Amino acid sequence: MEKFFKLKERKTTVKTEVMAGITTFLTMAYILAVNPGILSDAGMDFSKVFAATAIASAIATLVMALLANLPFALAPGMGLNAFLAYTVVLGMGYSWQFALTAVFVEGIIFLILTAVNIREAIVNSIPANLKKAIGVGIGLFIAFIGMQNAGIIVDGATLVSLNADWFKGAPGLAMIGLLITGVLLAYKVNGALLIGIIVTTIIGIPFGITKYAGGSYVPPAPY
Repeated sequence: MEKFFKLKERKTTVKTEVMAGITTFLTMAYILAVNPGILSDAGMDFSKVFAATAIASAIATLVMALLANLPFALAPGMGLNAFLAYTVVLGMGYSWQFALTAVFVEGIIFLILTAVNIREAIVNSIPANLKKAIGVGIGLFIAFIGMQNAGIIVDGATLVSLNADWFKGAPGLAMIGLLITGVLLAYKVNGALLIGIIVTTIIGIPFGITKYAGGSYVPPAPY
């Protein structure tokens, strides 16, 4: 591993990379539920999209690790899927098959642009502030989805409202998790995200909090 990944040269250890990998997986695992959930609204089969999401993420991450030799995990984007489902399919009325064909063509175009270094030139031409803003925007979008799923944010007169019972049940647990993780990050604790996820899960287990639905807290459905 040392010869292939050059751990000492990069000032890291196997333990550090394993912890980083576990943390990255746990912070990205939400995509296994969110991506199929969004695309199933467009008419796709939830279980098949779930499998495709897991397989595509695993293959892309292995390629990044074994060929590019970079510690980056890759997974489907959380912007394009929403655009495909809610704008192209539900908004414009196209079939999800047509929309996926467009995504396939887009992928080929991006590969060509990357091969001839045009994509890199385009990325380098984007101002640094705009690049940072894009990252912030995507982060806020993901946070918004998380708060909706946790029941902190609900539909209201303004379409986006704070749940009156945000301090109870699943919403309350989510807020506790955010607080714990935020404090750990502020104190620069190693593995803050991983610790926050584990502690929040442990706190929620005795209460059986798994899903928020219309103001009531329902136990897990039997499978």
